[in-house]
Amino acid sequence: MQQLTNTTEQKYNKWIWILSIAIPLAVAALFGVNLRKLGYDVQPLSFLPPIYATINGLTAVVLVVAVWAIKNGKRTLHENLMKFAITLSVLFLGMYVAYHMTSDSTKFGGEGTIKYVYYFILVTHILLSIIIIPFVLITYVKALSKRFDKHKKIAKIAFPMWLYVAVTGVIVYVMISPYYVH
Repeated sequence: MQQLTNTTEQKYNKWIWILSIAIPLAVAALFGVNLRKLGYDVQPLSFLPPIYATINGLTAVVLVVAVWAIKNGKRTLHENLMKFAITLSVLFLGMYVAYHMTSDSTKFGGEGTIKYVYYFILVTHILLSIIIIPFVLITYVKALSKRFDKHKKIAKIAFPMWLYVAVTGVIVYVMISPYYVH
């Protein structure tokens, strides 16, 4: 059984690292691509930011409920909620990239202390959104492999990071939303 578990994990480990590197690189590359500036006749997807901010907020709620579920012995509910949280994060990522590929970047217009607060939140949000990818994937694979001792150990690190990313995504949106051009 242990050998099968190790083989399963080894198979997934390659994909975890590929995705953990490819996703941030792809997002960074696509973030710099503006289809309108390349001559494509596409409408800016300016309606997306409040939707993907809402998805971030929903992700935070789902994560908290999933932790509550596992602490109360509701393993199937926990598993389904975590799959939903991953789905929400993928949905967010798709919308985020689509928005930035069709719209000009919005500059934060605040001044003074609030500007530094905004950029601190933004930078930590971005850095942790990159760092969280392998943590989420490894935690998920440990659960798939039924190595719940390892799953729980990594989840104790992944959960607060993922929750921070989800919550700060909403905060960043709220702080920059007055500066969106409509």
